[in-house]
Amino acid sequence: MAQQRSTPRQSPSRHSPRGPVASGQSSELHAVRADFDDSTIVVYQAYAPAIAEPALRAGRFVAPFSFRRMTWIKPSLPWLLHRSNWAAKPGQERILAVRITRQGWERALAAGELTTGDQQRLAAAEVHVQWDPERSLRGAALNHYSIQVGLGRETVRTFVDEWIVSLTDLTPQIRRAAELVRAGRTEQARRLLPDERRYPLPADLAARLCRV
Repeated sequence: MAQQRSTPRQSPSRHSPRGPVASGQSSELHAVRADFDDSTIVVYQAYAPAIAEPALRAGRFVAPFSFRRMTWIKPSLPWLLHRSNWAAKPGQERILAVRITRQGWERALAAGELTTGDQQRLAAAEVHVQWDPERSLRGAALNHYSIQVGLGRETVRTFVDEWIVSLTDLTPQIRRAAELVRAGRTEQARRLLPDERRYPLPADLAARLCRV
């Protein structure tokens, strides 16, 4: 249940103000990078087998997945690999690629409040948005940020029932890639992972969420 119970650390001090972002543009520091196509985007989650296996059989999240708590979705696979220690942390042994509609993704962002913003608005928000330093495959912090989105209980139900297009278990290739990274063959490991490129955020979302 790791990706539902582990709320990202809130560290406003590490997000120094960089000035406003022009309408319709996200900064290079705060840009969504993802695997996406014309209608869908892939986000990643790490779960214990007890949650992952029933979900994969059903093609959607089912019990014992909890609909009663916030769940976090992340379009950056390297960030999730760093957080889950390449699927080695207890409760995070299975890495799932969750393909959802872009409409749902942008709907979640439209409802989001930055964790570094007004705390009263954040407490009332159904969706939380946080930026953390992106990670290399070796775990080093990079000089740009990765977005993660926390879905509240009401939105989690919509996420499961309406937004999910498919679930894919990436665990076997993640474990192979981890072996390659440990052997110093990082570029070979990278070829096993999906490509992530800059996602074209709508202008209003870029102006509001990428100004941190």
